Amino acid sequence: MAEQEKKRYSDAELAEFKELINKKLESARNDYESLRATITHSGDNGTEDTSPTFKALEEGATSLSKEECERLASHQLKFIKNLEMALVRIENKTYGICKTTGKLIPKERLMRVPHATECIEAKEGRR
Repeated sequence: MAEQEKKRYSDAELAEFKELINKKLESARNDYESLRATITHSGDNGTEDTSPTFKALEEGATSLSKEECERLASHQLKFIKNLEMALVRIENKTYGICKTTGKLIPKERLMRVPHATECIEAKEGRR
């Protein structure tokens, strides 16, 4: 039976996706924690800078770095939530079903983007 003719993925396939998602989730959580640690880490590295110009430049770079880290952390948190929702869909046995067309999302797409909720056709149709 072709994938597009199936109504849903088999329990064995869902288990395979679950393993993939759990690995990505662990990695994403570690990355998120690293970003959060960078954001909350105090800027004091134990050295006293006597040059006001250097200190102003350093503080500006630190501020930019923290803003970038906050943006990345926010993006990473969204990714984690999407992966967690994919695990819920696996438990409900609705994982891999396009929310727009009701068709099965190709396995190749789910292996690349395991939190996908739409097939490429539906996603491109919105543009």
